[in-house]
Amino acid sequence: MRIKDTPKIDRPQEKLVKYGTKKLSDAELLAIILRTGTQETNVLELSKKILRKFNHKLASANIKELQEIYGLGETKSCQIIATFELSRRLEHDENKPQLISPESVFESVTEIRKSKREHLIAIYLDTKNREIYREIISIGTLNASLIHPREIFEPAVKNLAAGIILVHNHPSGDANPSDEDIAITNQLTSAGKIMGIEIIDHVIVSLNTFYSIKEMSK
Repeated sequence: MRIKDTPKIDRPQEKLVKYGTKKLSDAELLAIILRTGTQETNVLELSKKILRKFNHKLASANIKELQEIYGLGETKSCQIIATFELSRRLEHDENKPQLISPESVFESVTEIRKSKREHLIAIYLDTKNREIYREIISIGTLNASLIHPREIFEPAVKNLAAGIILVHNHPSGDANPSDEDIAITNQLTSAGKIMGIEIIDHVIVSLNTFYSIKEMSK
């Protein structure tokens, strides 16, 4: 029987609209993703066949494995794979810790706190202060004339960042900012205002301590 020949109340999409996802079986949820079956098999029966073959391993199935099932061509296989991948990414993003304090930034950069060379890192954040991306901008003594705002803001635009936290290490163990550190912070803060992307903080770290230019300038 074709799905459109069943009573509306028994069709997966109509059930979801009326009752929500909790009332639907796994096969019905998958049927909504696939939308259509084949001439011989309606989408609900196709979904049941897929789940019988893969069960909980469906989330990790590849295109070749999916296409072994009659009725699953390239398009439907891609729909399944894309759905699970999007779910994984969103779940990963939700579980990312928020960088809401200098302490949390300090804990997130253990790799440079021990380094004997200065590293400047830009951490790009979303609107909830969760990390989207980070990039090493420079290695070596910071110099305002060598740090171009473009190097900081191009990745921000590319990754749709709402804000940036700058972090760099002082191998000497003294986390207090130099005049050059202050100059770089001011330069990039001004550029951020023009770009509409906030420089949230500039945190200087050493092995065991840190200094937040934002916190100390209040």
